[in-house]
Amino acid sequence: MNRILLLLSLVLIFSCKTKNETTPQVNYNDLSLKEKAERVTIIRDDYGVPHIYGKTDADAVFGLLYAQCEDDFNRVEQNYIWATGRLAEVEGEDAIYSDLRAKLFMTEEEAKVNYGKSPDWLKKLCDAFADGINYYLETHPAVKPRLLTHFEPWMPMYFSEGSIGGDIERIRTSKIKAFYESGMQIPIADELQIKKREEMAEPQGSNGIAVSGKLTKSGNAMLLINPHTSFYFRGEVHVVSEEGLNAYGAVTWGQFFVYQGFNEKTGWMHTSTYTDVMDEFKENIINIEGNIAYQYGEELRPVEVSEITLKFKDGDSQKTRTFPAYHTHHGPITHMVDGRWTASAMMWEPVKALEQSFVRTKKDGYKGFREMMDIRTNSSNNTVYADAEGNIAYFHGNFVPKRDASFDYSKPVDGSNPKTDWQGLHTVDENIGLLNPENGWLQNCNSTPYTAALEFSPKKENYPNYMSIDRENFRGVHAIGLLKDKKDFTLDGLIELAHDPYLPAFEALIPRLIKAYNRHDDKNPKLREAIETLEKWDYKTAKESVAMTLSHYYGTKCLQLELSGKMKKRPTQIELFNTVENYISYGSMLKLFEEVIDQLTVDFGTWKMPWGEVNRYQRLNGDIRQPFDDNKPSIPIGFASGRWGALAAYGARYTNNTKKIYGTRGNSFVAVVEFGDKVKAKTILAGGQSGDPNSPYFDDQIQKYADIEWKDVPYYKEDVLQRAKETYRPGERK
Repeated sequence: MNRILLLLSLVLIFSCKTKNETTPQVNYNDLSLKEKAERVTIIRDDYGVPHIYGKTDADAVFGLLYAQCEDDFNRVEQNYIWATGRLAEVEGEDAIYSDLRAKLFMTEEEAKVNYGKSPDWLKKLCDAFADGINYYLETHPAVKPRLLTHFEPWMPMYFSEGSIGGDIERIRTSKIKAFYESGMQIPIADELQIKKREEMAEPQGSNGIAVSGKLTKSGNAMLLINPHTSFYFRGEVHVVSEEGLNAYGAVTWGQFFVYQGFNEKTGWMHTSTYTDVMDEFKENIINIEGNIAYQYGEELRPVEVSEITLKFKDGDSQKTRTFPAYHTHHGPITHMVDGRWTASAMMWEPVKALEQSFVRTKKDGYKGFREMMDIRTNSSNNTVYADAEGNIAYFHGNFVPKRDASFDYSKPVDGSNPKTDWQGLHTVDENIGLLNPENGWLQNCNSTPYTAALEFSPKKENYPNYMSIDRENFRGVHAIGLLKDKKDFTLDGLIELAHDPYLPAFEALIPRLIKAYNRHDDKNPKLREAIETLEKWDYKTAKESVAMTLSHYYGTKCLQLELSGKMKKRPTQIELFNTVENYISYGSMLKLFEEVIDQLTVDFGTWKMPWGEVNRYQRLNGDIRQPFDDNKPSIPIGFASGRWGALAAYGARYTNNTKKIYGTRGNSFVAVVEFGDKVKAKTILAGGQSGDPNSPYFDDQIQKYADIEWKDVPYYKEDVLQRAKETYRPGERK
């Protein structure tokens, strides 16, 4: 018996040795780009969505970036031109302060240092990021980059957190320009004008809704993933590896992690937060014989001074400008406030932010997801969560600095007082949050967290003021009204809820206009028929609705009047519309409405314009900024702006001197997900997966988008194969 055991042992040892000798461990960086590509399979389904399969996470990232470049290299490159501070090299000197802003927070040398100190697994992903893009460029010589002909593994350090522009875009380049060009503060009048333009612009933000199994027909938790971004800002992807990665959702062009999406067990949706995550510190600067110092308590500290040289396009040539860069321990000096140099402080932990963004996609339950949140670098967002265990949760912010609550951090604070310094970070448990509220649902629409689950919401008195602005909006009002008595949810029912046409802003605003008209005996006959149209309206948007057109233009004029400075008090939009008679006289209401009638008549020949004839979708080419044209084909859209309370937001962020309104942002990628024994999901994109007008996937989803007919997600491999239209390795596709 012992001899038999000995022989078996020898056979086993020999077999293991032979196997190890014939299949050695592969070092990823020892492989050529072509060899790396051979470890990846891309399957395109019937909507062009790439399903990327790799042996390792690095293989999957290689394929993911390659596939993104196939779909829209233009946007991949643009995001890194902007993020790395090289925009002026392609757009000219006007963009130089965007570049300076980027370099004030991180130079190329600092990005390389951050890459170098990353854990090995993250370095591999950064390497694969660069390899995937560079292999695309190598195999597509006809593609001519505007600037970036080679991508580096340190580049993701600049673009690590995932949201549209991250926190850095909150720092206005106009303020940086005023300081670095002339040592001045931006004039108050100019600052007010900037704020007015920002407030009038189509709202940014998103909706997240989670529903527990006790309110669904299946008994499974469900999640609505409803970001409101600029159209075509994110692609739809599915990325899988043999190391446990199997994530589906929206990826910001050029990033190697699914930003908003789901895996088989968990789903995550981010909404922009009102948590105070950035602060400004006014410094006391002292010049001592040419050495610049700043006061900090009883001591003088040296200001860190360096130089930043930036290139900018000037005609057919490149020129340079060199700027001094100043830093205190609070952060870079970005502008002036009250005649004092002011430093901007924000979360800047690119390595940890990248770690959190990627590992989030692999969590398989609440315990792991909650532990991931302890990294605390998801700074600009709230998170709405659901999982296959039946949990629903809400995290209001994630990176929240501790502060002395005796200071008002909504304004710049005195940086010379050590008591104003950040005192570490709040733990996740200290932050505003919810787990499995008794009502069975929760929502956030960039509104107050204190109504996230009605009476089961967090209580404002339990948290410092800087953790949230207690401010409701019409989308929040709308969502709560739909959720509070709803039961027996299905995926299709959640889609229907997400497109509910009711607009609470107009139920507040329009009756007051009608009252203004009816209170006069000498009613203006010019307005009579239009007022009667509004009297019959149910405050629901629709392509056929003339009342919707009238209300959109009238509501916009009310906001423009409010922002013009003609009012003594500046109310929020919800305050303005709910009590508009306190801010706009009845006579002024009628005057504004008459201006609407006149404007529509001049533009279209009649004021009787159905909303779908005015509100359009048009995508003419792959440009980031579309050249809209009233004389070219477009399709009607029945959705409305989020400012009116539309959950399915559809709004314009810019114009091209057209008469019609062309959507540029709002519902772009949207998903509903049900978690159970197997995950089920439906999604839709504005337009399509590809940015190439010659691709069949350029605008193949837009009619379904307009008609609210979402596509089923093929998540499991057998479903992907059934829907497969192309299967290839990077470099093989014609």
